[in-house]
Amino acid sequence: MSNKTARAFEAIAEACFFNMRWLAAPLYLGLGIGLIVVPIKFAQVAWHLLAHAWVIDFDDVFVGVLDLIDLVLLANLLLIVMFAGYENFVSRLDVREHPDFPRWIGHVTFGDIKLKLMASIVAMSAIHVLADFIRVDQISDRVLAWSVGLHLAFIISGLIFAWMDRITEGDVSADHDHPE
Repeated sequence: MSNKTARAFEAIAEACFFNMRWLAAPLYLGLGIGLIVVPIKFAQVAWHLLAHAWVIDFDDVFVGVLDLIDLVLLANLLLIVMFAGYENFVSRLDVREHPDFPRWIGHVTFGDIKLKLMASIVAMSAIHVLADFIRVDQISDRVLAWSVGLHLAFIISGLIFAWMDRITEGDVSADHDHPE
């Protein structure tokens, strides 16, 4: 194969690879569909709290409000992954001139997405552990132990992700400080 043919093949392959990023776009649209479900579930939980406000005890109100917070965190997480993922891996969003355009979009890296994802998972897990402790008389010790164990695993995973990100961030800045 001649050098000219190899370069032509390389250009075609690179164009194909570059255009394949659009295969991820429907996945982000799917997350948008998932986001539609979250406010529906939020309304359902809020309605249940309102409809039973005069007869449910404080613990059930507390757990219901924690469920609402959990759903808000989930919606925020979906938005972060949708916007930042699409912007980082598919295409720039052409709505930058919109007055409500979030400033953080375009500044969130893949490492930031991972850390925000882990932080959200840890926060949601903490909400579930707290809800389990409120209902401690209604659940088994085994379920409670698994709940706490999984929460600790999420915390440890998050710390490891943050540590790995800091290490790779240091490697990147070291590469920029000392070019070869």
